[in-house]
Amino acid sequence: MELDLTPKTAEVLFEGDGGGYYTWWSSKVPLLAKTNVGAGRLVLQPQGFALPHYADISKVGYVLEGNDGVAGMALRNTREEVVVKLKKGDVIPVPIGSVSWWFNDGDSDLVIIFLGETSKALIPGEITYFFLTGLQGVIGGFSNELTSKIYGLDKDGVEKLIKSQSGVLIIKLDKTQPLPKPQTEITKKLVYNIDVADPENVVENAGLIKTLTEQEFPFIGDVGLSVIRVKLEPGAIKAPSYPINPTVRLIYIARGSGKIEIVDFSGKSVLNTQVEAGHLLVVPQFFVVAQIAGEEGMESFSIVITTNPLFEELGGRTSIWSALSPSVQQASLNVDSEFQSLFISKIKETTNLIPPTT
Repeated sequence: MELDLTPKTAEVLFEGDGGGYYTWWSSKVPLLAKTNVGAGRLVLQPQGFALPHYADISKVGYVLEGNDGVAGMALRNTREEVVVKLKKGDVIPVPIGSVSWWFNDGDSDLVIIFLGETSKALIPGEITYFFLTGLQGVIGGFSNELTSKIYGLDKDGVEKLIKSQSGVLIIKLDKTQPLPKPQTEITKKLVYNIDVADPENVVENAGLIKTLTEQEFPFIGDVGLSVIRVKLEPGAIKAPSYPINPTVRLIYIARGSGKIEIVDFSGKSVLNTQVEAGHLLVVPQFFVVAQIAGEEGMESFSIVITTNPLFEELGGRTSIWSALSPSVQQASLNVDSEFQSLFISKIKETTNLIPPTT
């Protein structure tokens, strides 16, 4: 089974005065379709406004840059708009079919990466958006006669409704244009800042790991995903690991650079390459992954398609090796008891985060 796991960068879908949207096409990254995951990156310039839309997948957004973002959502089967504030490090789930809009109220770019599961998507491996307004808005696709009857408008009213908004996907608003203000209590419920959250594992000079599930952040359960943030200091290593439950991993390199190594079911290295900020990688279920940070360190943000992610480690005191008896270790490694004792003692000295050697 030959799989192309080469990391890929996003391509332009749209760019305009208010910002741009960038995507990974399944035709260019076939593994996205095979594993039913997809991704896109939204960049909003100051006063940039992404027109109201819904998508054909459930996804999570992670704010890479910017501290003055505003997002509005009308969740499925509700008649109420909720408005939240977004800043760097925030995670915001977006359930399938929810109508949302996004706005940059700051003086620098707002950048959000979206990762999601595409098994129900029109095009497996991609996120398709349906806009309510603008040149690609769905209301403009119906006949004038039908639109007139639906909204009770005369001919002039219909023309104004479907043609007044000449923007496409993202527009730039005038600073005098009012928009709803973020709701503090709603933001606390629907947004989670993973960058400042307490990690489950942190090692001095090595880095940290934070896994976010519905147990800690109930709203993420609505999209059926969990997210993992790994921050490595320069030269540090995240030891190899694999998921116990059958789930694909979609990894986005958020900051810095380094190297990713992946091994498949046959013990073959299927990826050993340099990565940098902006790269997206798909890891098939059960494949084993290790991360090595470069000189500037490396941060990755990833999703797993489960609400209860379980991983087995191949390095550190909590690794699977510690669960196997010494005699089994000797037999499987074909070593004597002296080397087996040395091997297991070395493992117990470390965790799955390994500082650089001096």
